[in-house]
Amino acid sequence: MKIPRHVKGRLGYTTGTCAAAALKAALVYLLQNQACQKVKLTLPIEMEVEVPVFSLSKNGSSAVASVIKDAGDDPDVTHRAEIQVRVELKKGTGKIIFKAGSGVGVVTKPGLGLPLGEPAITSVPRLMMKKVVEEVLGARKIDQDVIITISIPGGEQLAQKTLNPRLGIKGGLSILGTKGVVIPFSNAAYKATIAKSLKVAKSLKLNELVFSTGGRSESFCQKLFPELPEEAFVQIGDFVGFALKLAAAYRFKRVTLGLMVGKMAKLAKGYTNTHAKHGEIPIEMMLKLAREAGILEEILKELAKGKTARFFLETLKEKAKEKLPLWAEKLTQKAAEEARKMAGPNISVRVILLDFSGKPLAIVENKAKYACESN
Repeated sequence: MKIPRHVKGRLGYTTGTCAAAALKAALVYLLQNQACQKVKLTLPIEMEVEVPVFSLSKNGSSAVASVIKDAGDDPDVTHRAEIQVRVELKKGTGKIIFKAGSGVGVVTKPGLGLPLGEPAITSVPRLMMKKVVEEVLGARKIDQDVIITISIPGGEQLAQKTLNPRLGIKGGLSILGTKGVVIPFSNAAYKATIAKSLKVAKSLKLNELVFSTGGRSESFCQKLFPELPEEAFVQIGDFVGFALKLAAAYRFKRVTLGLMVGKMAKLAKGYTNTHAKHGEIPIEMMLKLAREAGILEEILKELAKGKTARFFLETLKEKAKEKLPLWAEKLTQKAAEEARKMAGPNISVRVILLDFSGKPLAIVENKAKYACESN
């Protein structure tokens, strides 16, 4: 898999690449007594890289090396984190055993493609590290067991800034990556996180999901639906169309979208991605709905001067409070119609317009048109 040509900015390394590099440095030091300042790796995308080694030490049949993660130009929470790998060799039958050290999470919920209790080290990093073992040990691998323990100092605290606790990864960060490099501002990475969240919810046999675009709107939704487990709540960022289609593909029975006015207006306009680069706030459409709600012309003129959805809503609250419920209903109804188009007919879609304090201003639900049994 090649990196798309349109990608701009400096690439970084995944935690998986850092772990593989640290493992190679530790093995070379242990077996060849060579203290590498850099190690060469071939990434899954067939790119050759040299990764700097931060620290090295050994003691008997084990060695420890670490790499400082460089996420490039991506705003990755693990940027500058130290990825430590301790490798120990024991007489055995060629097994490779992965362990989670301090700051690396353990899988506690199904749906992530790893057995419960296993370290949160995904398949590609595991494969990269197995190749490193084969490269460095060669024929000696046959009668050796290789025990690989990965740690990330401060990883448990950093993990609180990720979705790992929600996904059932407890105790720290994940060692992951499919390409070996971090692509700046990767939409694919966010979509993959959404997909993992839905897979976890499905594995727990949940029938209902609640989508929000960020932490604030999610906290509002959690207060509205305290009866739902945390796995039912999914932050979808700007990827509303993608998330709705995926929920339908996974055959959930119902999805709720809890949105504030800016994202709601963009959904009502039919945007499948609500990021600013995909379109401005549709003020003209909002004005049209305000006119249909019977808002006075002088107020409409004032609304037209604004550039933000927040200004629009706050002006309505101040100067047309009695008309606000009807306008909110119209906007939410239009958004629900667009959400229905994105999701298809087999899943019920409920859309909630939230104000900036978390109060629902309007709730509209489109029931599924066709019954669809949940797997």
